[in-house]
Amino acid sequence: MVQLAQSPANPRIVTARMLGLITLEEIDLRLGLRSRQMGCIRTPLGRLFGLIVVISAAIPLVGCTGGPELTRHEFMRPAMGGRAYIVLYSETFEEAVEASRAAFDRIEELNRVMSDYQADSELMLLCAQAGSGPVRASVDLIEVLRRSEEVSRASGGAFDVTVGPIVQLWRRARGDGKLPTPDELAEAMKLVGWEKVGLDTDAGTVDLAVAGMRLDLGGIGKGFAADAAFEQLRMRGIARCLVSMGGDIRVGDPPPGKAGWRIVPVPFSGGPNGSNGSGGSKKRRGEPMIVSNVGVASSGDAERFVEVDGVRYSHIVGPKTGLD
Repeated sequence: MVQLAQSPANPRIVTARMLGLITLEEIDLRLGLRSRQMGCIRTPLGRLFGLIVVISAAIPLVGCTGGPELTRHEFMRPAMGGRAYIVLYSETFEEAVEASRAAFDRIEELNRVMSDYQADSELMLLCAQAGSGPVRASVDLIEVLRRSEEVSRASGGAFDVTVGPIVQLWRRARGDGKLPTPDELAEAMKLVGWEKVGLDTDAGTVDLAVAGMRLDLGGIGKGFAADAAFEQLRMRGIARCLVSMGGDIRVGDPPPGKAGWRIVPVPFSGGPNGSNGSGGSKKRRGEPMIVSNVGVASSGDAERFVEVDGVRYSHIVGPKTGLD
């Protein structure tokens, strides 16, 4: 059993350094963002209810209004090709575990719907029927495609979930270090276009007009899942919480005694088209954002990129050119 020690400087702050354990001051949220954390420790409680509890810091905090004593808890579980983090404040550890478990389970449920890495996901089964007419779809898939359509229309097509064939070419490029040929890009581009998705929300069907179309929800899926996980926490009375899916973060009410959650953008590699060549450009840390009850999203070449002939290409592709 882990014994927690109180800091002499502040008896309310529990530290692990006194115990010879690792103290984490920051959790790297990856793919573009970091969030400042308070002193906390790794614990062996991670197998409870199938959760991986990365950090559970027993830090009793009382709100400025004299409300109930709240404790900060932090959880992690591998999800959607990365890690999902949940930070929340609750009166009891049991409440924290129950709420986090429901949130993580909701993320996994959506992964089975939206993944383009799992051949048996609902999304991939839909794509396998492209060109065959309307296909019945779940409420979740209909909703994420409805929101995708809204963003595509509002952005003039800059956002487009039909870029799957192009994304497949760039995934191959990351493996073999060779760029797609112009002919390969041209063939893939024939399958791209958000107008090719026929969405009937009343009938609950999706019609992919051209055989060979492949949807990729990478630009919206994690944010959609973060929102859904956040709702699971709120439904269980957890108002002060943060859900991070890498570059997609959803936050609720501020931590006790704080104006908001502190989000700090991680510097990107810089350079035109995401390239830094041999010299590179100096990385600059972004200005902290103090936010509450909002979503924050970013993406870049911090982790996912391919470098060919000294040029660094991001994993973000443009639906009108097929390039990053």
